[in-house]
Amino acid sequence: MIHEVIREWKLVIKVIDLFSGVGGMSLGATLAGCTLVGAVELDPIAIDTHKVNFPKTVHLKSDISALTSNDILDSLKLKPNEVTGVIGGPPCQGFSSMGKGNVDDPRNTLFIHFFRLVKELQPEFFLAENVPGILNSKYDHIRQKAISLVDDSYELLKPIKISANDVGAPTTRTRVFFVGFKKSISPKMESVNFKSDVQISNFVGDALSGLPKETEFVDGWTAITKKEGHSYTQILSRNPPTDVGNMEAVNRFLTKNEVSGMIGTVHTEDVIKRFKSVTPGSKDHVSRAPRLKLDGFCPTLRAGTGSDKGSFQAVRPIHPTEPRVITPREAARMQGFPDWFQFHTTKWHSFRQIGNSVSPIVSEFLIKKIIEKII
Repeated sequence: MIHEVIREWKLVIKVIDLFSGVGGMSLGATLAGCTLVGAVELDPIAIDTHKVNFPKTVHLKSDISALTSNDILDSLKLKPNEVTGVIGGPPCQGFSSMGKGNVDDPRNTLFIHFFRLVKELQPEFFLAENVPGILNSKYDHIRQKAISLVDDSYELLKPIKISANDVGAPTTRTRVFFVGFKKSISPKMESVNFKSDVQISNFVGDALSGLPKETEFVDGWTAITKKEGHSYTQILSRNPPTDVGNMEAVNRFLTKNEVSGMIGTVHTEDVIKRFKSVTPGSKDHVSRAPRLKLDGFCPTLRAGTGSDKGSFQAVRPIHPTEPRVITPREAARMQGFPDWFQFHTTKWHSFRQIGNSVSPIVSEFLIKKIIEKII
């Protein structure tokens, strides 16, 4: 419905993704009918992969804290007031309960810089994502400082906490979203309802449907079986929005039913034997890797640490029926990425990109709700 209205009215909803990563929020925006005019990301691997999937978008490899709205508008060749929405997921490591929870983590200030750029760019709406830990009282001063930058011009909704499985993704990944609208349009927001209307849950078995159990050991192209009439794989098989997607990957998927990222991990005989004994829903006693259940949800996929923190790989879930950890493509399906979406050719970078991403199913759900109120 949203796409039809946008096409009929010839609307161009221009969105900029700050802290874009590989593009989970970007993809949700384009699936919701927006035009992604710009993406800002400091990580060189992430932004290069983003370029592969969003070839028509202007990419800025920049530190957000050093950018001004004029820098962004000049690079995107936009005039003031041409930006409809600003979206993004500022780094969450300093707020995460899985980390040290350091109030003084310098990355925490990037949350404030997101709101600074919103104030400067003056979009009609903004959407910021982070971990639930950001709502901890010890971070009150950070949130308050950020919000104080925009509260003169914007009406903020209460933080929205969403578990991805509630809106159709087969993972319990839970995140908090901060949504704001220009006060000139805020009366429309009184009726906005961010409750999910999804009637059927999708599980791990749905995410793995049609994928072969065998894996490759270099990243190439693997034939899959498309399950006609299967609701979740239909979501993952949708054609990409206009100007989105790598041409080769999209063509291979649409014409040959081929996907990338089915890269397996070589396990020792001892590990294989150990994994075979792990029952679905329990954990391997050595690696602490959880074994997925076909009729259950995938836990939150972790990104691991960057090269500045030792390049530690996060624990990967064990396949529900095979004695191995899941592949990047299997992880991408858990997170809600379409089969034509591309990640880095290595497992380490792929899992970091997926683990750091907003589920596009979640971001599409939220941005559609927003767009319904501003068009």
